Amino acid sequence: MPLYEGPKNIIETYWKKYSDDRKRISESLKDTFLFNKVTISILREIAWSLYQPYKWLFVVPFLLVSTIVIGTLTILTSVIFSPVAGGKFAALWARLNSYFTPMSVNVKGHENISPKQSYVIVANHLSLYDIYVLYGWLGIDFRWVMKKELRKVPVLGLVCQTLEHIYIDRSSSEKAIESINRAKKKICNGTSIVFFPEGTRSPDARLQKFKKGAFKLAVDLDLPVLPVTIKNTHKVLGKGTLNLMPGTAELIIHQPIDTSDYDEKTLSKLVKKSRNVVKSGLSM
Repeated sequence: MPLYEGPKNIIETYWKKYSDDRKRISESLKDTFLFNKVTISILREIAWSLYQPYKWLFVVPFLLVSTIVIGTLTILTSVIFSPVAGGKFAALWARLNSYFTPMSVNVKGHENISPKQSYVIVANHLSLYDIYVLYGWLGIDFRWVMKKELRKVPVLGLVCQTLEHIYIDRSSSEKAIESINRAKKKICNGTSIVFFPEGTRSPDARLQKFKKGAFKLAVDLDLPVLPVTIKNTHKVLGKGTLNLMPGTAELIIHQPIDTSDYDEKTLSKLVKKSRNVVKSGLSM
């Protein structure tokens, strides 16, 4: 028998014993509270119950106070200096409220942004917390496209107006187009525009159909489309609920899509390509 056969047999015997023990322990753990689905569900309910006082006593009041205080600073800065300067306070507002939730944000792909380039930014829409993610972590000056009803929200409506965000009337295509056309001159010199092309928050976190408005604007202005994927904000605050919970969101900034080869006839191809890119981020 070769000299190496002895050590080889010892190693094989030890490895088999190790594998058998690991399998036995794993099977045993499945029956313990660590892997018991019922226990995990109970622990989640306990965590949710413990978080509720913090939400109502700290998170919500902080949102109200910070919106008034930082909103006022944003308005004054925008009027005295510029909307770009005012936007710095908006980013601070977003980050502070995220940290206070608490929600952390992991960012990938920031190197895909050129600070002096303007973009038509398209992102999926999962939660109201998407606003915090984009404002706080995208890191560039941009204008929102938002429904006109938000203009009536105290403080927030005035803040958005002084920051020169774009209100559109979704009930009238003609008025919406007029609003976008008036905004075109603002989208230059590194200032971008953000669209949620799904039109509303996804009810089930699945990516919905994209509308063409954002992409038509990109082609008209000869601006690149910047696809952005937002993940997990619906786990922090889902659509149609007040069940706020701490969590970690993710912002994936994809490579820009050149629109110079697209026109009115090939617009649907640009929409499809952009949607596929955003969708790819959801599975990363």
